[in-house]
Parts: sequence; structure tokens; C-alpha cells
Amino acid sequence: MTTSTMHDNGDRFDGGKLRGVNLGGWLVLEKWITPSLFAGLKATDETSYCVELGEAEATRRLHRHWNTFITRDDFAWLAGAGINAVRLPVGHWLFGKDYPYHRRYQEVRYPFVEGGLAIVDQVFQWAGEFGLRVVLDLHAAPGCQNGFDNGGMLGICEWHTSEEYIDHSLEVVERLAQRYADHPALHGIEVLNEPRWDVPTELLQRYTTDAYHRIRRHCPPERVTVVFHDGFRSFREYAGFLQEPEFSNVAIDIHRYQCFVRNDIDLDIFGHIRKAAVEWRAEADEIIRASGYQIYCGEWSLGMNLKVVSLWAEGPFNHALEAMDEFQMSAAYRGYASAQLLTFEKYAGWFFWTYRTETTPEWCYRDCVEQGFFPDLSRPEQFAGMRRALERAANLTV
Repeated sequence: MTTSTMHDNGDRFDGGKLRGVNLGGWLVLEKWITPSLFAGLKATDETSYCVELGEAEATRRLHRHWNTFITRDDFAWLAGAGINAVRLPVGHWLFGKDYPYHRRYQEVRYPFVEGGLAIVDQVFQWAGEFGLRVVLDLHAAPGCQNGFDNGGMLGICEWHTSEEYIDHSLEVVERLAQRYADHPALHGIEVLNEPRWDVPTELLQRYTTDAYHRIRRHCPPERVTVVFHDGFRSFREYAGFLQEPEFSNVAIDIHRYQCFVRNDIDLDIFGHIRKAAVEWRAEADEIIRASGYQIYCGEWSLGMNLKVVSLWAEGPFNHALEAMDEFQMSAAYRGYASAQLLTFEKYAGWFFWTYRTETTPEWCYRDCVEQGFFPDLSRPEQFAGMRRALERAANLTV
């Protein structure tokens, strides 16, 4: 496929660029997103949460969470704010008690709460009602693919060591494709979120190829995109992989943050903006020109401080905004948001992480919009007015 221009990269299959949010912390728990759920518990992830509470109490708490954390009103708000897509993280346990055992489950054979599938059904109903597209994302695989809490088990990365884990992941991906294939809101299926950097690329390619064929049994390329994450490695490691004409409508997902490594944490706000506007822009141009894929930036945020999202991490943390007053801080967030948006608009789509959090506004899209850090996408007339003003200014200088 041709990805030589912004227009081609964004419009190749779906008729428009995806401007989306993640629905994180909903069907796959992350303690930093919803600390109130974990209050008084030793649990650090969804597995230990369910094991510690037991089936009855975990079911009671999670069903209440699922039914209140994000509702129809939130989809209405997103559509009103100009968002046209959501990325929905799900766990491998979504379809019920048929997943492989892991020692972290202890004596509980099937610890995870059932009922999440009804929430996914509801997401598609709301997405259809409000004209949003849905990317389903296998966020937590059996054995955990990355060792992160968002993979279901903090400190464990064993997905790639077991064919049983891999086979079950493929089954979940295919069942998602089969169940939602005919729903007009389905835009894409991401076969695995953030496999760790040391999982062999060859294994990831084999898994992704198998997942592609499983999805294509039910979802034609004219309608549904197959998405795979880069696994924290260069797109060049996938040179020639899943390319036309044998494969069609494939997107690679990259995640871009500036708060997880020391060099980024120590940047001042000007360094953060420069990295987003200059370094990431150059990277975007290269990936679009050379990769042959549609590109999604599937996760990004305004977070610049590791502490708020890694509750177990140790400092020091040099926050880029710590010496600023409120006016300066607001300007800094607006500048950082704009720098990232300008770069990520080059891609076929972007998804902010995440829509809602309890205590971390720089990671909460709704808070960021209400603080004025993002353009109001629901008011296209303001952009038309700006364009006319620029054209007048250009004419005056002729």
C-alpha cells in the first residue's frame, strides 16, 4: 500500500483518520487508573485482585465498576467532543472459564470475573448509536506478554514460553472477529498489546500471521483492519512482513510516551515539546515513507512524571512542571499536547491513553479537554475561521 502522504496514510481504507481514546482501566484493571478499587488490598493487577477477593466479592465489585466507570453518557460526550473511535482493551478471560491455568491463580482454577462480554456488546451498541468506530485490543494474554500490570500479571512474562498460551490467544482473537464481524462499528482488531521487547520477533511474526488468518475467516479486509503492536522495536524488524498483495489492510501500532526512561523524565518542558515536535515528527515521516503499513499511535498522553503511573517505582522524579505556577503549567500542557497532536496527525490514527482516570488528569482525556489542553474538535467552524484568517494574512504578504 502507498503511505507516502498524510492523506493516503489516513484514508486508505476507512475514509477518514481515527481520532480516538483508549477505554483503559475498565475491562482490564490498572491500579494507578482506579486506585479506589484496590484500597486496602495487596493486589497489584487484575489477577491478584480476583484471587485476593475471591469470586463472589470480586464479581460484586467489578460488575459495579463495569456498569459505572464508563456509560452511555461518556460515549455521547466523546462524540460531542469530536472523537470518532475508541480502543477497547480486553483480557484473555473475556469469554469465560476456558483459559489456561497459571500458578499465580493459586488454588483458584478460574479466578477472573465473568460478564465482561456483555460490556463489550454494550460498547458496540453505543458506538453504533454515536457513530464511533471500535478497535478491539487483546490487552492481557495468558501467561502475560510483558510483565506489566496492564498485561494482567505484574512481574510475569511467560506468554511466549507456552504454545497453550499462544493458542488460547489466537482463539480469543478469532472469537472476537466472529462475534463482531458484522457490526458496522468494528474498525479493527489488535492481536496483542505491547509484547515485551525480548519476545523474539520471529515468534511475534508467526503469531501475528496466524492471527491475521483467523480474523480474515470472518472479517474481510475491505471492512476490518488487522493491527499489531511493534513490540517496542524498530519497524524495520518487520520489513516485508504482512505486505500486499497477499495481506491487506494491516496497521502497525506504536506507543509513544515521555515518562518511562531517565532521559525523558529529566527533560524540562522545552525538551519534551522538542522531542514530540521534532524527533517524533522525523520518526513519523520515516515510518510512513518506509514501512508500507498504516500507522496508529495507539497510546500517548500528557504524562511527564513516572511516579503517577508506576505506583511501585522509586525516584527521584524530576517533574518538568514542578517549578511553574498555574498559568505556566497550563501553557506547558497546551504546548505539549499540540506538539504531539501535530505529529500524530501524520498517522492513520491516534488514541489517547486514556479516557478516564481517578487521580491523574494528565492521563485523562476528559480532564484534558475540560482544562482546554486540546482543541475543541466538536467546533469545526473555529478551524474554518482560523484557515480564513491565515489565507487573508497570506494574501496581504503577496
